[in-house]
Amino acid sequence: MANVIKLHKGLDINLQGKAEEKLIQMKSNGRYALVPDDFEGVTPKVIVKEGEKVKAGDALFVNKQYPEIRFASPVSGTVRGVVRGERRKVLSIIVESDNEQLFIDFGKKDVTKMDGQQVIDALLEAGIFGYINQLPYAVSTNPAVKPKAIFVSALRDKPLAGNFEFEVKGQEQDFQSGLTALSKIAKTYLGCGVHSSFENYRDVEVNVFDGKCPAGNVGVQVNHIDPVNKGEVVWTIGDPTVVLFIGRLLNTGKVNLRRRVALCGSEVKNPCYVDMLVGEELSTLLSNSYDADHHVRVINGNVLTGRPTTKEGFLGAHTSEITVIPEGDDADEMLGWILPRLDHFSVNRSYFSWLLGKKRYALDARIKGGERHMIMSSEYDKVLPMDIYGEYLIKSIIAGDIDRQEALGIYEVSPEDFALAEFVDSSKLELQRIVREGLNILRKENA
Repeated sequence: MANVIKLHKGLDINLQGKAEEKLIQMKSNGRYALVPDDFEGVTPKVIVKEGEKVKAGDALFVNKQYPEIRFASPVSGTVRGVVRGERRKVLSIIVESDNEQLFIDFGKKDVTKMDGQQVIDALLEAGIFGYINQLPYAVSTNPAVKPKAIFVSALRDKPLAGNFEFEVKGQEQDFQSGLTALSKIAKTYLGCGVHSSFENYRDVEVNVFDGKCPAGNVGVQVNHIDPVNKGEVVWTIGDPTVVLFIGRLLNTGKVNLRRRVALCGSEVKNPCYVDMLVGEELSTLLSNSYDADHHVRVINGNVLTGRPTTKEGFLGAHTSEITVIPEGDDADEMLGWILPRLDHFSVNRSYFSWLLGKKRYALDARIKGGERHMIMSSEYDKVLPMDIYGEYLIKSIIAGDIDRQEALGIYEVSPEDFALAEFVDSSKLELQRIVREGLNILRKENA
């Protein structure tokens, strides 16, 4: 019997353009790229050269700090370039795929007979260990530090989020194998939503989270089950598709980084799902999917935590949605915010739209305000279902007071936990950026 945890704080933002549970077929243009920035905390060292042939599963780069952590190519083909930015920072490694795909065979494994170290070694060898993150610091984890527990969230509840239950259909055995493998390393917790089919999986402790967004955040789940204290480490998988990557590797002996992506947003003509490989170029997916004459923002991820991209961008390593919403830079509203209206969303009921119940909104990308002094109104606490003082933690990060940050629970949080707080913040502060910078400084200080 699963444990049920009721959350009373949060906010569900109902947006237009949710993907219908129908799958379309898409032919790739053959360009793929692995982007090191998708793996937080990793300093990449490229180990391939332009023109070199690689197979699916060959490493394209390693973590410079921990060279045993490799990052596998999603396809077989030819390395076409290493794109660098300022100070020679590696932005991406581009691979042009072959017509006939070749895979490195790492050998099938009987997960029931493996121990924890064998599982870790198998993931390191195949180049997918780097998809596992950790708390504290919310970065890609280090295999040398054993966790006290592993947390997997199979609940996607952010606005327009893809339905993982739809993705896992037909792959239940791979998901079970992945969970069993993780349970060999440390006690594993699986978080899911109400009326979920995930309550029947073995070898893990299942917890049902009954509440609004961000109940699906793995950090929120850790906070309610087994909080992280200073000196402790837990491994986290907030992207449940990673468990499928692990299960497929052990069951087939091959790296298969295919994932089901929701094409969604109010500007998308036909919101739907499509199967894509990590790093696949978005041009084919986005061609003719929205009106080209509209001012739109294409987001690699969801509207709260995703990154702006273009048709020439590549599918992120942890991306389960490609979202297209109005940019809003061409909006011309008479009387501005003071005009009464029924078609705009407001958290504090400034508009009469709250009388319409669960209406779906077509929000644009405008901030609708400017950065100003913090208003201590407890507005963060209303959407942050964690046992921390969010506003005081943000102030301590801005002030650079590390002792105060530790006392206020910075080891328990990740930037995505503050995504909703950033949305409702009347001071218009970039809370996710502030939290990330605070975590990076703390990680450097404690190294």
